[in-house]
Amino acid sequence: MLCLFTIVLAILDQNIVSSAIVPIVRDLDPVHGVEHVAWLVAAFALAATVVLPLYGRLCDSFGAKPVWLGAVGVFLVGSVLCGAAQSMEQLIAFRAVQGVGAGGLMSVTMVVLANLAEPGDDRGRSGGIGGLFAGFGMAIGPFIGGLFADHDNWRGIFYVNVPLGLVVIIGGLFVIRIPRETTRTDLDLPGAGLAAAFAAGLLLVCEWGGQRYPWISPQILGLAAACVISLALFVWRESVAAHPVLPLSLLRDRTIRGSYVIQLLIGAAMIGAMVHLMLYLQVARGVSASDSGLYLAFMAAGLALSGLTAGKIHLATRTALLLGTACAAVAIGAIALFVHEGTSLWALRGVLVLLGVGFGQLIGRLITVVQDAAPRHQLGVATTGIRFFQSMGTAVGAAAVGAVLARVYQARTGEALASHPGAMSDFVVSLDVVFVVAAAVVLLAMLVSARLKVTERSVATKGEPVPAAA
Repeated sequence: MLCLFTIVLAILDQNIVSSAIVPIVRDLDPVHGVEHVAWLVAAFALAATVVLPLYGRLCDSFGAKPVWLGAVGVFLVGSVLCGAAQSMEQLIAFRAVQGVGAGGLMSVTMVVLANLAEPGDDRGRSGGIGGLFAGFGMAIGPFIGGLFADHDNWRGIFYVNVPLGLVVIIGGLFVIRIPRETTRTDLDLPGAGLAAAFAAGLLLVCEWGGQRYPWISPQILGLAAACVISLALFVWRESVAAHPVLPLSLLRDRTIRGSYVIQLLIGAAMIGAMVHLMLYLQVARGVSASDSGLYLAFMAAGLALSGLTAGKIHLATRTALLLGTACAAVAIGAIALFVHEGTSLWALRGVLVLLGVGFGQLIGRLITVVQDAAPRHQLGVATTGIRFFQSMGTAVGAAAVGAVLARVYQARTGEALASHPGAMSDFVVSLDVVFVVAAAVVLLAMLVSARLKVTERSVATKGEPVPAAA
């Protein structure tokens, strides 16, 4: 239960900011704030991406419990700093600090749960309960964020993490008991640094290309070259390192490799859809921050419905993945059709339920697939690996989709996107393009799911390596 509460804390913070974006921008940077919205999400996700491989290796080296508690502590420090930020630049930097801790909230929590599992545990039932908790966090997060924002106290969305996090730390110290099965190894800091360089460079290419600098400018071409070089060096480093942060043997497994790709694509599409839906409701439809947050409750209802039925309706893994990606793609495509100034908001609410049903089929299931395919001694790094690719998708997706919005709007109006778009119809059309791109990304994830090779296991056996699918 305490671990599931930590998942709520992570999802709460990821979503609590979405409904408060407009008030934050108006307070800290009313002129150019919207142009930096993507960085509020991307800085958080990029920092989480950079440290995720290290979290996996730390779990395997020192045990999951101390790493888990340390991650919660760093997350709380970042939350306090975010609440005290006095500019968009400071808030973005402190969101990165927060992201360093958040990188361990979801990933290491799943490692803790895997270590706590007993022989004969029904993983479908656990996934269903996890879906319920994820739905609760997704529903209450934007609403709480909106309440703080509507009362001119958006800083409270960060301070609210402190008492919640302290409950997790105190409970973890006295309640969680995990056998210390560790192997002390050296951390692959060069590998982590190269992964960070690649992720940061890719993010900057997506953000700056065609906007701050032309695509064929020396700056963008240089960044692109640096990305390729850092990726090549990372692959080389992981092939020779004694204890790599992301063992290449995991990527050679078709099941694990496919799961990572799906998680990356879903992460990019989900963050792009949620953040820009909040922008549409607040900017184009005049919905208040708290009321716009309630719209995600409909998405959470669909997600929780999937969680409730996961343990009762035992779908084959590939079937569930295909169903989930198909529902999500249809829902995001429908949002693109409904994002107009005169569209019924109840139709939008119905689509969000479908979107939640789709994502509910995916949350947790890919982690289970990876854990079943990974050797026991690589459980930590394999689990955090899937969160690494999700965070990579979130970081790059936030920057790329935000850049698409800014560039389409500028192409139609000849003006930069400001906090109060003057040509509202052009702003709405630009959002249409954003949701179409997000739907296309989910369709690509569905194609990968169709080719995914999985080993169906209804019950996980603790302490026994699970063979990968051929």
